[in-house]
Amino acid sequence: MDAYWRFAAARHDLYLRRLAALPPEPAPDPVLSQYRFTNAYRVCDRVSQYLVREVQYTHDQSAEEVVLRTVLFKLFNKVDTWELLCDGLGVPSVRSFDPAAASALLTEEQRQGRAVYSAAYIVPPVSLCPVPKHRGHLELVALMLDGGLAEKAQSADGLRGLYRLLRGFPGIGPFLAFQLAIDLNYSSAVDFDEAECVVAGPGALDGISKCAPGTHPRDAERFIVDVCARQEDEFARLGLNFPGLFGRRLQPIDCQNLFCEISKYSRVAFPGVAGVAGRTRIKQRYSASGPLPTPFFPPKWGLDVPGGVRGAEAGPVRRPMRRAAELALF
Repeated sequence: MDAYWRFAAARHDLYLRRLAALPPEPAPDPVLSQYRFTNAYRVCDRVSQYLVREVQYTHDQSAEEVVLRTVLFKLFNKVDTWELLCDGLGVPSVRSFDPAAASALLTEEQRQGRAVYSAAYIVPPVSLCPVPKHRGHLELVALMLDGGLAEKAQSADGLRGLYRLLRGFPGIGPFLAFQLAIDLNYSSAVDFDEAECVVAGPGALDGISKCAPGTHPRDAERFIVDVCARQEDEFARLGLNFPGLFGRRLQPIDCQNLFCEISKYSRVAFPGVAGVAGRTRIKQRYSASGPLPTPFFPPKWGLDVPGGVRGAEAGPVRRPMRRAAELALF
């Protein structure tokens, strides 16, 4: 668990430094330097940033339109696929959405040897139309629209109620339903307490098994919520400076993601700790690509990011972190 908190602090420091165009620590953690990991805050990742900025808040803000765009984007979770649909058929809307036309575009994309789904997580086929897989998901979006998903989402009993609503659709398992619930909650369509509940995916369950051996999977939600609740005490106990996301503390979904990431990290840093997944290597290598663009967060959060990147540089980024050697996790 100490490694978990150190990882969170070191990974978030890298993010804040890139935002402010500051140089990395002189002796960065070798695993973080060589391999690719998601950010400590899920919303900061590239695809989430694209979702919030370009998909959710750029176009029509009526709930039905926002829900359509969000679900359609996230079922594929790939920027190239979204832009292909927009270029070929226009920005998806309730009035114009045509599963058959969209399917034809994606079929041609696959014929050209290009993927239409992200590799971030597996989205299973839908029984509505299992072949081709993408046609099933397009038909699922149509089914959601016809079933009044937007109206039902707005009247759901909190985040957990929204999760249960999404779980009721074919092909939507627990992990995907919760990811969709969080993504919808980023939008203007709904506004529930993100700290209300969490669902642990397979990677997080593996990370928990390494950080807290003996924790039963059925207790994973309670464990993650407890970990999230004590974050300030843990960072203070370890002498780690964790400024948060411009005033926003880690949410349970972020802590869930961090368990997934510490699962990956430990394959190199702690190879003797097996976990429950039995995976032994990290697939994706990290390559620096310069400063990050100015971030965009859901306006309803009210985050204080004065001056964009420059504001980040003038604020929490300049508070000294512990030396990288002290942050090293092994």
